[in-house]
Amino acid sequence: MQRRLIDYLIITFKGLAMGAADAVPGVSGGTIAFISGIYEELISTISNINLSLFKTLFTKEVKAFWKEVNGNFILALLSGIVISYVSFMKLAKYLLENHPILIWSFFFGLIVASIYFVGKQVTKWNAAVILALIVGAIIAFYISSLPPMENSDSDWFLFFAGAIAICAMILPGISGSFILIILGAYKTLSDAIHDVDIKKLIIFFSGAIIGLLSFSHALKWLFKNYHNITLALLTGFIFGSLNKVWPWKQTISWHTNSEGIQSPLIQKSISPFAFDGNNQIVFAITLMILGFLTIFILEKVGSKKA
Repeated sequence: MQRRLIDYLIITFKGLAMGAADAVPGVSGGTIAFISGIYEELISTISNINLSLFKTLFTKEVKAFWKEVNGNFILALLSGIVISYVSFMKLAKYLLENHPILIWSFFFGLIVASIYFVGKQVTKWNAAVILALIVGAIIAFYISSLPPMENSDSDWFLFFAGAIAICAMILPGISGSFILIILGAYKTLSDAIHDVDIKKLIIFFSGAIIGLLSFSHALKWLFKNYHNITLALLTGFIFGSLNKVWPWKQTISWHTNSEGIQSPLIQKSISPFAFDGNNQIVFAITLMILGFLTIFILEKVGSKKA
């Protein structure tokens, strides 16, 4: 399919949305990719990267290699993801610390709409598909309920965290950033980005590349052989993740870092009317609706198959 410049600009915009989502612990960029219509192309493009592809680079022209690797698509999408992720991580940290109810409300509405749009891609419902939906929801709910581990600065651990987190980032419903928090690597990565620690960034992204190339093959095979079951499983992942992005939380225990700064360690979802403090329910509902409508806009843009 021949794409125009405007098509690649739209793909970059989708990348910006994916990066912003992945920067928030609890929201998956994979969900945005799916809703915006580029998910299967993304998985297929990544899984096609192998050693034989690089032989093309040395035996044929660079132009042939670039075409086979779907270079324009990767460049447009990756540019948006990286720019948005690095930029939005600082903003997300500020919003989560100072306006948690509002930011979670927006993403709650976004994810509720995502459940519908991903689920409607299933062409035939049967017992196996329904079971996959339930299993996916249980897995995501369990992951979203796990307490975070202590931070670790180990190079091997950071490499491992990158490989695991990137797999979550391309799965709708499971947040790569939240996986980093569970593994105890979110602060390490945030500090590395803030301090421009080249060594740690290279280690993390090396792990991410290895994990991405490996996991994409499995996803491509699942889509090819078990399309409806895979879609139902992904829908379940998104549904199960709602627990994590519920705006009103009660903190059960706190974590105190080396500087004496406290942050929530274990939280549980509660009713907005049982929330201790200003529940901001009017603004919260407004932002839920805005998040819900955002998915409709992304889906409409995605239907153009840029």
